[in-house]
Amino acid sequence: MIKIIISSHLFTKKQKTMKKFFMIAAMMVAALTVNAQNEEGQITIMPKVGANFSTITKFDDTKMKVGVVAGVEAEYGVSENFGVAAGVLYSMQGCGIKNASEKYKFDYINIPIVAQYYPVKGLAIKAGVQPGFCVSAKAGSAKITNKKSFDFSIPVGLSYEISKFVIDARYNFGLTKVLDSSVKGKNSVIQVTVGYKFAL
Repeated sequence: MIKIIISSHLFTKKQKTMKKFFMIAAMMVAALTVNAQNEEGQITIMPKVGANFSTITKFDDTKMKVGVVAGVEAEYGVSENFGVAAGVLYSMQGCGIKNASEKYKFDYINIPIVAQYYPVKGLAIKAGVQPGFCVSAKAGSAKITNKKSFDFSIPVGLSYEISKFVIDARYNFGLTKVLDSSVKGKNSVIQVTVGYKFAL
């Protein structure tokens, strides 16, 4: 009987400790969430530059190509934890060819429109749509004449803000073919950028 009473007492102490731990953890999460991420109604502008790691699906013997992406994005703060951003980016995409120095080069003017949710201060989870317009297409030095002029992608990703500098990583799922032919190749792009965010 004594053993049972002692173990029951210890179990009660553990329960109390666990309750305190969960209460503290919950208060910390609540405090982080309450901290303002955006000011409601605020508009911010962010020039950004970075790198694309791209390929084209359904193309034979391809490898990843590295290209430059640069442009500007604007965000409207809908609430403290939610914003909507739109941008204009010059994006060098395409793919390399295995065992060859030549590359498929597709350059786009992309217009990402994304919803951004801030679960904690500085961290944004984002998803949206991205129409794009092909301004140049080459296989090596030769022009590709049957390129599709319009491209459509779904961007998803994360970003983190440190002292107005924003590190953004996203993946663009291509939904449309890059060529006006039977080849069903679509853009597949990992994009990493750094931007500087300031309020108007």
